[in-house]
Amino acid sequence: MLPGMHAAPSIAIVGPGNLGSALALSLARAGFTVEFIVAHGSGKSLQRARALARQVQARPALSSDDVTADLVWFCVPDSQIAPAARLFARTGSWKGRVALHSSGALTSDELESMRCKGAAVASVHPLMTFVGRSRPELAGVPFTIEGDPAAVRVARRIVKAAGGDPYLIHKQEKAAYHAWGTFASPLLTALLAVTQEVATLAGVRGERARRRMTPILSRTLSNYAEFGASRGFSGPIIRGDVETVRQHLRVLRALPAAREVYVALARAALEYLPAKNKHALRPLLAPDDSSNSRPGARRQQREGKPHSG
Repeated sequence: MLPGMHAAPSIAIVGPGNLGSALALSLARAGFTVEFIVAHGSGKSLQRARALARQVQARPALSSDDVTADLVWFCVPDSQIAPAARLFARTGSWKGRVALHSSGALTSDELESMRCKGAAVASVHPLMTFVGRSRPELAGVPFTIEGDPAAVRVARRIVKAAGGDPYLIHKQEKAAYHAWGTFASPLLTALLAVTQEVATLAGVRGERARRRMTPILSRTLSNYAEFGASRGFSGPIIRGDVETVRQHLRVLRALPAAREVYVALARAALEYLPAKNKHALRPLLAPDDSSNSRPGARRQQREGKPHSG
């Protein structure tokens, strides 16, 4: 810890959203004093701050003026981190105190205004998804940390005490790290949305589709976790079943966006996963020329007719 700082510093969470709420609850369960929950507006944000403050026995706050915690942890959208830090920096000296933010893409330099006032600063990002009313446990969750050595030491101790798994990252790696995390959750969710749309072609819609595909999704993730991608891969591409892939591409003409996703993922499978008949699958999976992407255009060209557009 920093000189003069208690072994368990008092903490202020700025932003009572999905991440801030999960973080505050985890820290409180780990025995930390969450002293303030700071709203970033007087409307719904303040209401959430008050509700969360009651849960963790903290005080709700609307401005930075009265926040005297040893450590301030910004859990606000990326675009609001630097402006919020500037507001806090105006409240006086920050010597001997720590400021953290939890952006996955941005570096600790977003807190430069507080660094200039004496704070030790760092970025501390959990590789986890936070949505709606979900409040995931942070035990076992990896946290990437970079910043000033003093703030990094404090952050590592806090994350470990909360059951997380801290590791260091270089500033120049953060954009790639965040892209990795985006593949692992938001884009995976986008794939699931596409998958559910494809189910409509088989006559299965909405909640029914989600319920019916959950067992195979669960097993796929289990296989990946236990065996890795190559040994957990199955289906027509690993078998080199050219005709089945051809049928998939034909039926997916009805959903052009889904077909593009299929082609992109199948090409990635040929690049990174085991597959038979790659020489035959690659030309079949070549992206359509945009000018010929509509079935009518391709049919007219095959028939020797001009395409009117």
